[in-house]
Amino acid sequence: MSALLSIRDLAVAFRTETGRFEALHGLSLDIPRGRTLALVGESGSGKSVTAQAILRILPRSAEITRGQMLFDGGEGPVDLARLPEDGSAIRAIRGQRIAMIFQEPMTCLSPLHTVGDQIGEALRIHTGADRREADARTMEALARVGFPDPERALRTYPFELSGGLRQRAMIAMALIMRPALLVADEPTTALDVTTQAQILALLGRLQDETGMAILLITHDLGVVANIAHDVAVLYRGRLVESGPKAEVMRRPGHAYLKALIEAVPRFDMAPGERLTPIRPARATIPPAREAPRLSGPVLRVEGISKAFTLRAGRLFAKPRIVQAVSDVSLTLEGGRTLGLVGESGSGKTTVSKMIMRALPPDTGRILFDGGAGPQDVHGLSGDALFAYRRNVQFVFQDPYASLDPRMTVRQILAEPMEIHGVPQAARRERCRELIAMVGLEASALSRYPHAFSGGQRQRIGIARALSLEPKLLVLDEPVSALDVSVQAQILNLLKDLQAALGLSYLIVSHNLAVVDYMADTISVMCRGRIVEEADRAALFRRPVHPYTQALLAAVPDPSLDHPLDFAKVTGEASDPARWPEPFRLAPEEAGTMVEIEAGHRVRHGALATQKAA
Repeated sequence: MSALLSIRDLAVAFRTETGRFEALHGLSLDIPRGRTLALVGESGSGKSVTAQAILRILPRSAEITRGQMLFDGGEGPVDLARLPEDGSAIRAIRGQRIAMIFQEPMTCLSPLHTVGDQIGEALRIHTGADRREADARTMEALARVGFPDPERALRTYPFELSGGLRQRAMIAMALIMRPALLVADEPTTALDVTTQAQILALLGRLQDETGMAILLITHDLGVVANIAHDVAVLYRGRLVESGPKAEVMRRPGHAYLKALIEAVPRFDMAPGERLTPIRPARATIPPAREAPRLSGPVLRVEGISKAFTLRAGRLFAKPRIVQAVSDVSLTLEGGRTLGLVGESGSGKTTVSKMIMRALPPDTGRILFDGGAGPQDVHGLSGDALFAYRRNVQFVFQDPYASLDPRMTVRQILAEPMEIHGVPQAARRERCRELIAMVGLEASALSRYPHAFSGGQRQRIGIARALSLEPKLLVLDEPVSALDVSVQAQILNLLKDLQAALGLSYLIVSHNLAVVDYMADTISVMCRGRIVEEADRAALFRRPVHPYTQALLAAVPDPSLDHPLDFAKVTGEASDPARWPEPFRLAPEEAGTMVEIEAGHRVRHGALATQKAA
């Protein structure tokens, strides 16, 4: 197989205030025609810099210092490294012969222009097509990537689409010129498992249809195992291992790749087995203390529902009501972890917001027991509400967006204590305890959030949540933005802190492998309802509900012995009307939770319940 792109001895350096920093050290690799090369490594290993160098979109502070990038797109080889960055030659290649899918589609799509305008723009620029031809080709591209209504999508704005449809729009934009090489930079990181599986299947199908090569940049070894043909492993800007997927994944030769594989949560982990991070954190975990004795669960959610009214979008049209959460009940025992899982839009985050009192429920109630007996959360006021705010804290999904960039870490950690009247001397000592507890140096207290990596920022977010010694932490996708090695550190840290401090966790996630590692009991949500709940071992050993089975089937496994069955991953799994009996639900039907074994409950439809009666 001839190489479509041949990179030889590529070096990229950044100019910084402290001098020159070399991000790539003599990288050499080939991307064959019609195949997928996965470029694997942690954050900061040089993966995205490689992609930016290929497209010549490096930041102004970076430059290619040596090497070649020979691209043979059909008109003879061209050295991309020698083309002027803003010249007509590279602009003719970029978007037409080499296209890119970015990690976060919402930030890469203009909110001011329709999807149709943005996809058709490349066609109009490169071919001079008129509006009618551009719209026709755009609808064809949207249909090819699985848009349900391509004609309507032409007039749709990005904020009106789900994460999965936004990513499909990005793929349509990249492929409308039928490029020879597609660079996909973490194309599924922000997506839930079923949408991710659909996007991976789509990329594979489009590759078969067009014969394009794909450079897949990822830290997810499960994705690598299911879509790549070849693998190249980067470590601190150097290529440390490469070859066909079967050889590299089954017989990893370099210690770094072996460590990456061991850091990934797996469903077959033994009870009590811990993840092995590449660089173990030096967290100072406090001595274990006895948790307060409670008369019942620390948190009980009883039949809560929440509906939202959406604008109709047309004059005199009736507003649309969306039922986000319907009759949800949860129970969390003290010192334990409850996992709440489901696809994006299933209602998980809405439930967590109601627990935090950020949203009021329309019906039902939430009871919290901090040691003084159960209290209705949404009936609290005054000192009782102040105490609840102290006892229940939140860890956000995006650690950077949740930290004030104008405050030092010391100010971030001290702010909750200042609000709750902790004396200044005690605040200073507590800040030192907290920063050591999450495995950071005391010098970090005087620095700002931008000076830290994503994993370190998430540690700061955890430290802030612990500053008031809470009894319950609500964790909303706490590791979804982190690569696997940092993810392992954070998950182990959360386990150690829970054991030492007697914390209770409600972990909201779409990553079932993470929930399997962390949770004691699991509740599965779909379309605003709990459809199955059980302890961790029972749910993963014998999932009963078709939606739970579909979620588990969509999780990409790093093992080559358990490939995804893309034929089974469709949107039908989340449609209650398509579920088999006894689980099928008619529109607006609630169904009934039925206990099938001790502690294992599944939602059945009304027809099945009537037959049982």
